[in-house]
Amino acid sequence: MTKRRLLRSRREFLWMAASTAAIGQGVIPRNVKPQPRGKPSGIPFLAHFTDVAASAGLTHPIIYGGLAHKKYIVETVGCGVAFFDYDMDGWLDILVLCGTRMENPPPGATNRLYKNNRDGTFTDVTEKAGLLRTGWASSVTIGDYNNDGFEDIFITYYGQNVLYRNNGDGTFRDMTKEAGLLYTGPIRWGSGCTFLDYDRDGHLDLFVATYADINLGKLPKPGENPYCNFKGVPVNCGPRGLPMGQNYLYRNQGNGTFREVTAASGILKAPRTYAMTAVAADFDNDGWTDLYVASDSTPSLLFRNQHHGVFTEDGVERGVGLSDEGTEQAGMGVAVGDFNLDGNLDIFKTHFSDDTAVLYQNDNGGNFRDVTIEAGLAVETRYISWGTGFADFDNDGWPDLAVVTGSVYPEVEDRFPEYPLRTPRMIFRNLGNGKFEELIDEAGPGISALHCSRGCAFGDFDNDGDVDMIVVNLNEPPSLLRNDVTGTGHWLKVFLVGTVSNRSAIGSTVIARYGGKTQAQAVMAQSSFYSVNDRRLHFGLGQSRQVDLEIHWTNGYVEQIKGVPANKLITIKEKSGVIKSESFKTSQEIVSDREKPPRAWAAAAFGVAELEQQLAPKLKLPSVPGRGDLAKVAGSLASLEILKLRVIEGVE
Repeated sequence: MTKRRLLRSRREFLWMAASTAAIGQGVIPRNVKPQPRGKPSGIPFLAHFTDVAASAGLTHPIIYGGLAHKKYIVETVGCGVAFFDYDMDGWLDILVLCGTRMENPPPGATNRLYKNNRDGTFTDVTEKAGLLRTGWASSVTIGDYNNDGFEDIFITYYGQNVLYRNNGDGTFRDMTKEAGLLYTGPIRWGSGCTFLDYDRDGHLDLFVATYADINLGKLPKPGENPYCNFKGVPVNCGPRGLPMGQNYLYRNQGNGTFREVTAASGILKAPRTYAMTAVAADFDNDGWTDLYVASDSTPSLLFRNQHHGVFTEDGVERGVGLSDEGTEQAGMGVAVGDFNLDGNLDIFKTHFSDDTAVLYQNDNGGNFRDVTIEAGLAVETRYISWGTGFADFDNDGWPDLAVVTGSVYPEVEDRFPEYPLRTPRMIFRNLGNGKFEELIDEAGPGISALHCSRGCAFGDFDNDGDVDMIVVNLNEPPSLLRNDVTGTGHWLKVFLVGTVSNRSAIGSTVIARYGGKTQAQAVMAQSSFYSVNDRRLHFGLGQSRQVDLEIHWTNGYVEQIKGVPANKLITIKEKSGVIKSESFKTSQEIVSDREKPPRAWAAAAFGVAELEQQLAPKLKLPSVPGRGDLAKVAGSLASLEILKLRVIEGVE
């Protein structure tokens, strides 16, 4: 028997074994018991998260399905969120997706674009930007598909997906039809999606997953069959028992249009699953972008790029399709990072309650090993976990993990209090020895707060040299978790601009070497759960003050940059090296500024009269000089930070 036939036989055996492993519930149950918790490390955690969404102006609720009951599965899955700089001013803006309700949807149920005011607050510019839209939004991917220097948006829906082109003037245009992405036929339920350049031609292609092929009018009612209950409580049906969706690949033609290549690329050959989050990165270090798709209650998929426009799916064979015991898991969100600092991209995947998340360690060749238990991550099985990400939250040089949680069954809590609807977030702090330590209360009130969360994204919204979080909460406003880091840890942010590669550099990998450590990070267009992170890669450096970088660009070019100083945001242009270097104020400096009285700060910096005289042309102050005019202007500003920022920009 040939090797290929042996592999196929093993795949068929594992898929059949997995498909018969569980019965009688809509979501795959594993009923795993948590591992005993070890003794606390006692090491102070120098990151502290506070929810500042309300003061930042993120006040619109994310409508998604019913409150006390959810009749259909489409009401439960929720949606993603994106940190991205839509106006290219160097500050992260926020796109928050939204759903609706089956009956009597409230006004204002729309996706929201919030512009960063650069003072800790945001302005809702959704209508001005042309992004008002009501429907069951699922996931988002961000990338410059036409290489014009501005980031574009693609959003999946239950129903028609949408492509928005960034016009570069603060507005977006719906290009779905013109780009060839308008489909006909039965309703699709779009799930994960990601831009990628799978053929290395410098143009971003598009992968789109579908969760299930359903017609809401034909779905069974809660409790109607064995797939419509949870522990005996009637709930919405699925996903098991529902027809599985198909995945699609669209090739960018380089002229603003896309052509479907699902069959020609081999994507169609993969088994159908309940596909969710999709991530694109080079997992086997061959210089070509691969795809990993977390799948709910079915084996997850790893599409390996064969370099000639074709993928082969071998997630089970490579060790990332099933649990270590060979069973399906309810794959939701995906984090990609280098947890053990060996220069390879590892995978972390979140799951349903009564199961652990899973950590797959990469062996340098794209084969993976389940190290969940030995890494100390099997201590937690209480919550349904969704969005997740690797990030060095305390800048100690080791990437940590964050996970957000929330139930899908509001009906269950009354009967089973151990399955509440709203649950906390979690930080798994990397101890630097291959193990993680779970922190909830220790990481601040933004982590311990109870919410029914789904997608989350990671980025430095206040440009202070750390990593913050934006979190989707169903039927309430999002959480903006500001991270205030203490201590003396250094950091470096790397922003890539492609020239031969796609301009967003999606699919590129940066390897940073600092203090005897080696860390790999990938530029991705979707991860977490249905979400998009800050495209500026953040490396915590601990006590290291300089870094050597190795950039593996998407098109295969490798660039070396030695001796980069710490505590900078550097912009690297393909084949041109560092073209820009910027410094940020630290969290501690910003906190110190917040504590200074506004009048005292202004007087100390310039003197009241001198300040007014210098700023009058820039801030359009009244022409009559005097303390009273300045006081009126200062009092009308949203915060002291606006005044300070405009002083710096207008005078310096």
